[in-house]
Amino acid sequence: MARMKFYCDAERCIECNGCVTACKNANEVPMGVNRRRVVTIKDGEPGERSLSVACMHCSDAPCQAVCPVDCFTTTKDGIVLHNKDTCIGCGYCFYACPFGAPQFPSDGAFSSRGKMDKCTFCAGGPEEADNSPEEFRKYGSNRIAEGKLPLCAEMCSTKALLAGDANIVADIYRKRVVNRAASALVSISSLQQTGFQPTVVPPELEGKATATE
Repeated sequence: MARMKFYCDAERCIECNGCVTACKNANEVPMGVNRRRVVTIKDGEPGERSLSVACMHCSDAPCQAVCPVDCFTTTKDGIVLHNKDTCIGCGYCFYACPFGAPQFPSDGAFSSRGKMDKCTFCAGGPEEADNSPEEFRKYGSNRIAEGKLPLCAEMCSTKALLAGDANIVADIYRKRVVNRAASALVSISSLQQTGFQPTVVPPELEGKATATE
């Protein structure tokens, strides 16, 4: 049985926000709500990395654990879905989720912000899949029922965002890590063969002129 998961490869993400746009177009997400967003760490500094973040469809979902009306369900494929007919908009899941996935559709007080909205892994709602206009209106597209992967991952230009069975996603990333390590070893070997030794400048002398005898 598949266990559907997302993974974002920070070495490949270029912060193009193509995944965000694809998600909004595929699901007609309400204004002010982003089921997926790109977060940049150390923006403009050495070591800058970007990550595409959405609901991670946790195996032991904290949103599901705190919901007082049990409106979250986990499918046999491990996709965490949210029932908008049962949701009372209390916001407990909003505070419990470490990824900020559940969101209110509008501003205002809790009683007027409406029912929560979150990433569905493009699997529609918790009801039986029928690809009806009503299902699309409440939850967006149901690409999983059509045998497709979430559009955000399919539209990623650098294939940084991976989606699918956890074992397959892990194998893809494992091969990438091995290839990167091999490339680094080849680069180091080439430098050693040419006799090149990089000059290390002490931090206190960085940016200052030095004289050699």
